[in-house]
Amino acid sequence: MVLTNEISGRSVDGVSSLLRLGTPARFSVLLLGFALLVAGCGGGSADGDDLGEGRHRLTGLVLSVSEERRSLLVDHDEIPGYMPRMTMEFKVGSGDLALARPGMRIRGVIYESGDGFHLEQMWPIDDAGQRIVEEAARVLRQDTVTRGRAAYREVGEQLPDFALYDQNGDVAQPSRFRGKQIVLNFIFTRCPDATMCPASTMKMMQLQQMGREAGVPNLQLISITLDPEYDTPGVLRQYAELRGIDTGNFSFLTGPERAIKDLMAQLGVLAFAEGPLINHTLATVLIDENGKIVHRVDGSQWQPGDFAKRLKGGNRKEDT
Repeated sequence: MVLTNEISGRSVDGVSSLLRLGTPARFSVLLLGFALLVAGCGGGSADGDDLGEGRHRLTGLVLSVSEERRSLLVDHDEIPGYMPRMTMEFKVGSGDLALARPGMRIRGVIYESGDGFHLEQMWPIDDAGQRIVEEAARVLRQDTVTRGRAAYREVGEQLPDFALYDQNGDVAQPSRFRGKQIVLNFIFTRCPDATMCPASTMKMMQLQQMGREAGVPNLQLISITLDPEYDTPGVLRQYAELRGIDTGNFSFLTGPERAIKDLMAQLGVLAFAEGPLINHTLATVLIDENGKIVHRVDGSQWQPGDFAKRLKGGNRKEDT
């Protein structure tokens, strides 16, 4: 499932409102049905076959990075039926340019335009990291199915285990954030509705600043993409850079679509494809230092100040 669009905030919040009005058991049934529905959507974020005309998958080794030319020199493997193995220059986006380094093996999608060859949907190839991510996805899938009607995690339950990639291409697991107070949500970079994902990101930035001003020492913000096929680590890095986001304690995560769908099910976020559009709910979740869910707000109307007041260890003078 490729998430390329979004319907109006009013309709999305309407879904959230219906879910909030239902009983927890009914909510769990809806989430389980959704989790089972998307179980066959694929095990990786770049594993689909519908690339479009003139686009081809590529694997290869980065030989050099040119910031001036905004390009990578890549010794790429044979592309069957299209191109033999050779060394070529590929233009890339700013996020991928910042992420790439000589000696890195990559996979991605290439296409040719009037100004040369371009490389996008770039993922670092790290066998050890990939094994961690794939095993975590398998365990999370089993846990979601085993929990059944109780797949949705209520306030008071633990954050589920997962392994995804951050905007630097590094594997991120809950253990990495242990001891942190986490505020987590789901967004996607191509969201066209200013009142939805862009507004949520702005609020997360405001909360980051509030935490800094209040002296909260262990705040960690996490945004997980709803669109992992498009939102590669480099795309997420570019998204953060364009907005001037301090990623010192703000991580953007992506990875296998199956794992992300299971996380959505367990954290109470739904997404429904309606033709070319996507209707999804929003949820902002606060997790304490021990990984326990302690607060959540559904919909787009959450307030950074509310979450800031619930953070521990800060200067509470601003709370009055």
